[in-house]
Amino acid sequence: MKYQHKIISDMISNIPVIIIEGDLTSDADGDAKGVYSEIKDNYSSQKLIINFENTKYINSSGIATLIHIIQDVNEKGGVIAFVGMSDHLKKVMNIVGISDFVRIYNSNSEAIKAI
Repeated sequence: MKYQHKIISDMISNIPVIIIEGDLTSDADGDAKGVYSEIKDNYSSQKLIINFENTKYINSSGIATLIHIIQDVNEKGGVIAFVGMSDHLKKVMNIVGISDFVRIYNSNSEAIKAI
């Protein structure tokens, strides 16, 4: 079964936002890393928001991709926020320990005010 996804970037209040729609799996790995790489190359912001409002599913490959991005942002002294996560995704992030390294907010506007 092929998972469906779309990963794009946006800028909100001079903060780059990665928007994940659909499934974050190994099929999405290249797209997620590519969008993050474009953000790194084009913006000097040490803040990053990843929006999960339309994310339906994440597996271990998707978690590994997030860890890669989190490590890179943290190495630069930056801050990363996750927004729009379902209760299920929040639970997954807690179980794997990712929530210890990111800030979780309900919306982009909430994250922008806080970071």
